[in-house]
This record gives sequence, C-alpha cells and structure tokens, in this order.
Amino acid sequence: MSTEAVITNSNSASPSPSGPPHVAVGERKQRLLLANVLVVAVCALIYELLCGTLASYLLGDAVLQFSLVLGTYLFAMGVGAWISQKLEPEAECRYVQTELALALLGGLSVPALLAGVALHVPLRPSLYGLVFVIGALVGVELPLLVRILRADAKGQSFGDVVARALAYDYVGALAASLLFPLVLVPYLGLVRTAVASGVVNAVIALSATYVVRVRRPRVVRLAGLAIVAVLVLTFVRGESWVAFATD
Repeated sequence: MSTEAVITNSNSASPSPSGPPHVAVGERKQRLLLANVLVVAVCALIYELLCGTLASYLLGDAVLQFSLVLGTYLFAMGVGAWISQKLEPEAECRYVQTELALALLGGLSVPALLAGVALHVPLRPSLYGLVFVIGALVGVELPLLVRILRADAKGQSFGDVVARALAYDYVGALAASLLFPLVLVPYLGLVRTAVASGVVNAVIALSATYVVRVRRPRVVRLAGLAIVAVLVLTFVRGESWVAFATD
C-alpha cells in the first residue's frame, strides 16, 4: 500500500472534530433536560409560595400558616420521591404525565381555593390536601428527571448527574424566590401567577414529548394543548370569575 493511500485511510477513519452525531444529540438532550430542571424548580417553589401566601391571607397568623404549608409540602415531596421509585421503568412517560397533572392542579390551585371559600367549602382540608398533592407531584419530578439524565449521560458518574441536576434545581428556586414577590404578585396577582405557572408546566411537558419517548405522543400533546387552553381562558377570565363568586 502506498504512503498516500495510508494517509487517506487514516484521515477517513479519524472522528470529526464535532464528535459522532449521537454524542451531539445526547448533549443537546442533556441541555434541554437540565433547562427543564431549572424551569420546573421555578414553578414548584412558586406553587409553594402561592399556597403559603393564600393561607396567611385567608386564615391569618402568617408564621403558623407558612410553617404548616412548608412542612406539608416538603413531607409530600418526600412521599413523591419514594413513589418515583415505582415509576422509574417508564421514567420518560411518567415525567410528562406528572408535568401535565402539575400544570392543571397547580395552575388552577388559587382560583379553585378562592372559589371554594365563596362556596363555603372548608378551607383547611382543601388547602392542605392540595398542598400535599402538588408537593407529591413535585417530589416525583426531580428523581424521574435524574433517571432520564442518567440514562443519557455517557461517561458521567451518578454523582455528577445528581450534582448538576441539584445545581439547576437550586438556581431555579432562587429565581422563583426573587420573581414571586418582586415581579409576579405585584404585576399579575395571585390568580394569574398560579395560572401562568401552570401554563409554563404544560409547555415544558409539551416540549418534552419531542425530546423523550412517550406512549401515544399525539394524544399526550392534545391533552397538553387542552390544558393550556383551559389555563389561558382562566388567565383571561379567572379574576372576574373569582370576584363574581365572592360577591
């Protein structure tokens, strides 16, 4: 074989500077999923702050109500994390379903609770029951996301994956703690802040269907679009509905 042929063969065998295509796709998926972790953390803390604020407004004794909401929410997150173990075999599908459920329940939480007060529904059981369900759904999310990230993390240890996910989660929590009192509540109010967070969760779920494998993606996307439509209608009309119910 000639020297020129050897050089030609070696050049053709060498990998491209950008790496194999599947590696590039995996990196893009990782970035998108980490962005999901960040946004999901923002919405999760906003729901917690909304419930605590609403409880302190309606029940008084802000210190007690925030403590009870926080404790119930964190306990529910632990329950959700434990439940997530049983969902790991279908982590990608269950993650999208969890996001859609959280979008609907979290987005409608404040208007539903205010409407319940107007209809003389006992506030404490409904409030803390809703806090528990939302907290459990939030507790399911992060372990499932870590499971998905770990499956696609080539050359990364489990500790590296968890560290990155937690870092994004904590940054999202910081963003929510600043956005909630400084931007969202002053400009949107409690009802629209809840609904807007629900819309974000639904959009995250819809976008995830193009990144992860889900069963019947068209059905899931139609369900997501229906949830977005309900939330958008509530965003536009929700405050007037609550005002009418409370008159």
